[in-house]
Amino acid sequence: MNPTPQTALCRYSETAVHYRDADLVGDLLGQRSFVEVFMLQAFGIELDAGQRRIVDAVLVTLMEHGMTPSVIAARMVYSSSPENLQAGVAAGLLAVASRFVGTMEPAAELLDRLVAATAQGPDAARAEAQAIAAEHRARREPVPGFGHHLHKPDDPRALALLQLAREVGRHGPRCAALELLAQAVDAAAGRHITINATGAVAALLGDIGIPVRLMRGFAVLSRAAGLVAHIAEEQRDPSLRFIWDLVDRSMSPGEAPPASLASPASKPAA
Repeated sequence: MNPTPQTALCRYSETAVHYRDADLVGDLLGQRSFVEVFMLQAFGIELDAGQRRIVDAVLVTLMEHGMTPSVIAARMVYSSSPENLQAGVAAGLLAVASRFVGTMEPAAELLDRLVAATAQGPDAARAEAQAIAAEHRARREPVPGFGHHLHKPDDPRALALLQLAREVGRHGPRCAALELLAQAVDAAAGRHITINATGAVAALLGDIGIPVRLMRGFAVLSRAAGLVAHIAEEQRDPSLRFIWDLVDRSMSPGEAPPASLASPASKPAA
Protein backbone atom coordinates (compact mmCIF):
# COMPACT_ATOMS: atom_id res chain seq x y z
CA MET A 1 0.00 0.00 0.00
CA ASN A 2 1.27 3.46 -0.90
CA PRO A 3 1.69 5.41 2.38
CA THR A 4 0.94 8.69 0.60
CA PRO A 5 -2.78 9.26 -0.09
CA GLN A 6 -3.56 9.92 -3.73
CA THR A 7 -6.59 11.06 -5.69
CA ALA A 8 -7.80 9.47 -8.88
CA LEU A 9 -10.46 12.12 -9.45
CA CYS A 10 -8.44 14.80 -11.23
CA ARG A 11 -5.03 15.49 -12.73
CA TYR A 12 -3.86 18.41 -14.79
CA SER A 13 -0.97 19.84 -16.75
CA GLU A 14 -0.24 23.17 -18.38
CA THR A 15 -2.40 22.23 -21.35
CA ALA A 16 -5.04 19.77 -20.09
CA VAL A 17 -7.35 18.79 -17.24
CA HIS A 18 -8.49 15.21 -16.75
CA TYR A 19 -11.46 13.98 -14.69
CA ARG A 20 -10.36 10.44 -13.87
CA ASP A 21 -9.29 9.21 -17.33
CA ALA A 22 -11.45 11.59 -19.35
CA ASP A 23 -10.09 14.72 -20.95
CA LEU A 24 -12.24 17.60 -19.74
CA VAL A 25 -12.11 19.54 -23.00
CA GLY A 26 -11.93 16.67 -25.47
CA ASP A 27 -14.30 14.15 -23.83
CA LEU A 28 -16.67 15.98 -21.50
CA LEU A 29 -17.40 19.63 -22.26
CA GLY A 30 -20.45 19.88 -24.47
CA GLN A 31 -20.67 16.10 -24.76
CA ARG A 32 -21.58 14.75 -21.32
CA SER A 33 -24.22 16.09 -18.91
CA PHE A 34 -23.52 17.27 -15.39
CA VAL A 35 -25.35 14.24 -13.97
CA GLU A 36 -23.33 11.82 -16.11
CA VAL A 37 -20.02 13.35 -15.03
CA PHE A 38 -21.09 13.48 -11.37
CA MET A 39 -21.99 9.79 -11.37
CA LEU A 40 -18.69 8.87 -13.00
CA GLN A 41 -16.68 11.02 -10.61
CA ALA A 42 -18.43 10.01 -7.40
CA PHE A 43 -19.32 6.37 -8.06
CA GLY A 44 -17.58 5.25 -11.24
CA ILE A 45 -21.00 4.50 -12.73
CA GLU A 46 -21.55 4.90 -16.46
CA LEU A 47 -25.28 5.59 -16.56
CA ASP A 48 -27.56 3.83 -18.98
CA ALA A 49 -30.69 5.60 -20.19
CA GLY A 50 -32.89 4.23 -17.40
CA GLN A 51 -30.44 5.06 -14.64
CA ARG A 52 -30.04 8.57 -16.02
CA ARG A 53 -33.79 9.14 -15.79
CA ILE A 54 -33.82 7.86 -12.22
CA VAL A 55 -30.96 10.09 -11.07
CA ASP A 56 -32.50 13.12 -12.78
CA ALA A 57 -35.87 12.37 -11.18
CA VAL A 58 -34.32 11.99 -7.72
CA LEU A 59 -32.46 15.30 -8.02
CA VAL A 60 -35.53 17.15 -9.26
CA THR A 61 -37.65 15.64 -6.46
CA LEU A 62 -35.28 16.70 -3.70
CA MET A 63 -34.59 20.21 -5.01
CA GLU A 64 -37.69 21.95 -3.66
CA HIS A 65 -40.46 21.59 -1.10
CA GLY A 66 -41.43 25.12 -0.13
CA MET A 67 -40.45 27.05 2.99
CA THR A 68 -38.66 24.22 4.75
CA PRO A 69 -36.12 24.71 7.58
CA SER A 70 -33.23 24.61 5.10
CA VAL A 71 -34.85 27.31 2.97
CA ILE A 72 -35.66 29.55 5.93
CA ALA A 73 -32.09 29.22 7.23
CA ALA A 74 -30.67 30.05 3.79
CA ARG A 75 -32.88 33.11 3.33
CA MET A 76 -32.17 34.47 6.82
CA VAL A 77 -28.41 34.01 6.65
CA TYR A 78 -28.21 35.39 3.11
CA SER A 79 -30.24 38.47 4.09
CA SER A 80 -27.88 39.04 7.01
CA SER A 81 -24.86 38.71 4.71
CA PRO A 82 -26.02 39.57 1.17
CA GLU A 83 -22.47 39.83 -0.15
CA ASN A 84 -22.02 36.08 0.51
CA LEU A 85 -24.50 33.98 -1.47
CA GLN A 86 -22.51 30.90 -0.49
CA ALA A 87 -23.09 31.58 3.20
CA GLY A 88 -26.84 31.33 2.74
CA VAL A 89 -26.54 28.11 0.74
CA ALA A 90 -24.17 26.63 3.32
CA ALA A 91 -26.55 27.51 6.15
CA GLY A 92 -29.42 25.81 4.38
CA LEU A 93 -27.39 22.70 3.63
CA LEU A 94 -26.64 22.26 7.34
CA ALA A 95 -30.35 21.43 7.76
CA VAL A 96 -30.12 18.53 5.28
CA ALA A 97 -29.89 15.90 7.97
CA SER A 98 -31.56 12.95 9.67
CA ARG A 99 -34.95 14.66 10.10
CA PHE A 100 -35.31 16.82 7.01
CA VAL A 101 -34.39 16.05 3.38
CA GLY A 102 -31.58 13.61 4.23
CA THR A 103 -33.72 10.85 5.72
CA MET A 104 -33.08 8.40 2.88
CA GLU A 105 -30.06 6.93 4.70
CA PRO A 106 -31.88 5.36 7.68
CA ALA A 107 -34.59 4.19 5.28
CA ALA A 108 -31.96 2.55 3.09
CA GLU A 109 -30.47 0.73 6.08
CA LEU A 110 -33.86 -0.84 6.78
CA LEU A 111 -34.22 -1.86 3.15
CA ASP A 112 -30.83 -3.55 3.29
CA ARG A 113 -32.07 -5.55 6.30
CA LEU A 114 -35.07 -6.69 4.30
CA VAL A 115 -33.03 -7.58 1.22
CA ALA A 116 -30.77 -9.74 3.39
CA ALA A 117 -33.80 -11.44 4.92
CA THR A 118 -35.31 -12.03 1.47
CA ALA A 119 -32.35 -14.25 0.63
CA GLN A 120 -33.70 -16.66 3.25
CA GLY A 121 -37.13 -16.77 1.62
CA PRO A 122 -40.38 -14.79 1.47
CA ASP A 123 -41.51 -15.86 4.96
CA ALA A 124 -38.28 -14.56 6.47
CA ALA A 125 -38.68 -11.27 4.60
CA ARG A 126 -42.25 -10.80 5.85
CA ALA A 127 -41.18 -11.59 9.40
CA GLU A 128 -38.37 -9.05 9.19
CA ALA A 129 -40.71 -6.38 7.83
CA GLN A 130 -43.16 -7.04 10.66
CA ALA A 131 -40.32 -6.86 13.19
CA ILE A 132 -39.15 -3.50 11.84
CA ALA A 133 -42.67 -2.07 12.00
CA ALA A 134 -43.19 -3.43 15.52
CA GLU A 135 -39.85 -2.08 16.77
CA HIS A 136 -40.65 1.46 15.67
CA ARG A 137 -44.23 1.31 16.90
CA ALA A 138 -43.04 0.15 20.33
CA ARG A 139 -40.67 3.15 20.46
CA ARG A 140 -43.42 5.42 19.11
CA GLU A 141 -41.14 6.47 16.28
CA PRO A 142 -42.02 6.73 12.60
CA VAL A 143 -40.42 4.17 10.34
CA PRO A 144 -37.82 6.02 8.22
CA GLY A 145 -39.22 6.52 4.73
CA PHE A 146 -42.85 6.53 5.88
CA GLY A 147 -45.36 9.21 6.83
CA HIS A 148 -45.70 12.86 5.89
CA HIS A 149 -47.38 15.76 7.65
CA LEU A 150 -48.75 17.21 4.40
CA HIS A 151 -49.10 14.48 1.79
CA LYS A 152 -52.01 12.14 2.56
CA PRO A 153 -53.14 9.48 1.90
CA ASP A 154 -50.08 9.13 -0.37
CA ASP A 155 -47.03 11.15 -1.21
CA PRO A 156 -47.38 11.78 -4.97
CA ARG A 157 -43.62 12.07 -5.34
CA ALA A 158 -43.06 8.57 -4.01
CA LEU A 159 -45.72 7.07 -6.26
CA ALA A 160 -44.19 8.74 -9.31
CA LEU A 161 -40.65 7.63 -8.46
CA LEU A 162 -41.68 4.00 -7.96
CA GLN A 163 -43.65 4.06 -11.19
CA LEU A 164 -40.62 5.45 -13.01
CA ALA A 165 -38.49 2.62 -11.63
CA ARG A 166 -40.95 0.16 -13.17
CA GLU A 167 -40.99 2.00 -16.50
CA VAL A 168 -37.22 1.92 -16.91
CA GLY A 169 -36.76 -1.64 -15.63
CA ARG A 170 -35.08 -0.62 -12.37
CA HIS A 171 -37.72 -1.78 -9.90
CA GLY A 172 -35.29 -4.04 -8.06
CA PRO A 173 -34.99 -5.77 -4.68
CA ARG A 174 -35.01 -2.56 -2.64
CA CYS A 175 -38.12 -1.22 -4.32
CA ALA A 176 -39.77 -4.57 -3.63
CA ALA A 177 -38.54 -4.44 -0.02
CA LEU A 178 -40.00 -0.96 0.41
CA GLU A 179 -43.41 -2.14 -0.77
CA LEU A 180 -43.24 -5.17 1.52
CA LEU A 181 -42.34 -2.93 4.45
CA ALA A 182 -45.24 -0.63 3.57
CA GLN A 183 -47.66 -3.53 4.06
CA ALA A 184 -46.17 -4.25 7.50
CA VAL A 185 -46.23 -0.58 8.51
CA ASP A 186 -49.90 -0.27 7.55
CA ALA A 187 -50.79 -3.46 9.43
CA ALA A 188 -48.96 -2.33 12.58
CA ALA A 189 -50.61 1.09 12.49
CA GLY A 190 -54.05 -0.21 11.61
CA ARG A 191 -54.30 2.39 8.88
CA HIS A 192 -52.53 3.47 5.71
CA ILE A 193 -49.18 5.24 6.18
CA THR A 194 -47.74 6.77 3.03
CA ILE A 195 -44.31 5.95 1.64
CA ASN A 196 -42.66 9.35 1.52
CA ALA A 197 -40.30 10.74 -1.10
CA THR A 198 -37.10 9.92 0.75
CA GLY A 199 -38.24 6.34 1.26
CA ALA A 200 -38.72 5.98 -2.48
CA VAL A 201 -35.40 7.73 -3.14
CA ALA A 202 -33.63 5.25 -0.84
CA ALA A 203 -35.09 2.33 -2.78
CA LEU A 204 -34.32 3.73 -6.23
CA LEU A 205 -30.76 4.77 -5.40
CA GLY A 206 -30.08 1.46 -3.69
CA ASP A 207 -31.26 -0.44 -6.74
CA ILE A 208 -28.79 1.40 -8.99
CA GLY A 209 -25.89 0.67 -6.64
CA ILE A 210 -25.47 3.82 -4.54
CA PRO A 211 -23.91 3.10 -1.12
CA VAL A 212 -26.12 4.00 1.85
CA ARG A 213 -23.63 6.44 3.37
CA LEU A 214 -23.43 8.48 0.17
CA MET A 215 -27.15 8.76 -0.57
CA ARG A 216 -27.48 12.01 1.35
CA GLY A 217 -25.06 13.49 -1.15
CA PHE A 218 -27.88 13.54 -3.69
CA ALA A 219 -29.97 15.63 -1.28
CA VAL A 220 -27.04 18.00 -0.72
CA LEU A 221 -26.42 18.38 -4.46
CA SER A 222 -30.08 18.88 -5.31
CA ARG A 223 -31.03 21.11 -2.41
CA ALA A 224 -28.04 23.40 -3.11
CA ALA A 225 -29.64 24.21 -6.47
CA GLY A 226 -33.00 24.82 -4.80
CA LEU A 227 -31.43 27.14 -2.24
CA VAL A 228 -29.83 29.23 -4.98
CA ALA A 229 -33.32 29.64 -6.44
CA HIS A 230 -34.68 30.78 -3.07
CA ILE A 231 -31.84 33.26 -2.67
CA ALA A 232 -32.59 34.60 -6.15
CA GLU A 233 -36.19 35.12 -5.05
CA GLU A 234 -35.00 36.70 -1.80
CA GLN A 235 -33.05 39.23 -3.85
CA ARG A 236 -36.16 40.11 -5.87
CA ASP A 237 -38.69 39.99 -3.06
CA PRO A 238 -37.10 40.02 0.42
CA SER A 239 -38.83 38.03 3.16
CA LEU A 240 -36.38 38.57 6.04
CA ARG A 241 -38.35 41.30 7.80
CA PHE A 242 -41.67 39.48 7.35
CA ILE A 243 -40.35 36.21 8.79
CA TRP A 244 -38.50 38.00 11.59
CA ASP A 245 -41.55 40.03 12.61
CA LEU A 246 -43.85 37.00 12.33
CA VAL A 247 -41.70 34.91 14.65
CA ASP A 248 -41.09 37.82 17.01
CA ARG A 249 -44.81 38.57 17.36
CA SER A 250 -45.70 34.92 17.80
CA MET A 251 -43.01 33.94 20.29
CA SER A 252 -42.08 37.06 22.25
CA PRO A 253 -44.12 37.78 25.42
CA GLY A 254 -46.24 40.87 24.96
CA GLU A 255 -47.06 43.61 27.43
CA ALA A 256 -49.78 42.96 29.99
CA PRO A 257 -53.18 44.18 28.73
CA PRO A 258 -54.62 47.40 30.25
CA ALA A 259 -56.72 46.90 33.34
CA SER A 260 -59.85 47.83 31.39
CA LEU A 261 -59.28 44.81 29.11
CA ALA A 262 -58.57 42.34 31.88
CA SER A 263 -61.07 39.52 32.24
CA PRO A 264 -63.51 39.75 35.22
CA ALA A 265 -61.88 36.78 36.85
CA SER A 266 -58.52 38.55 36.89
CA LYS A 267 -59.82 41.70 38.60
CA PRO A 268 -59.42 42.10 42.36
CA ALA A 269 -62.55 41.45 44.40
CA ALA A 270 -64.58 44.51 45.36
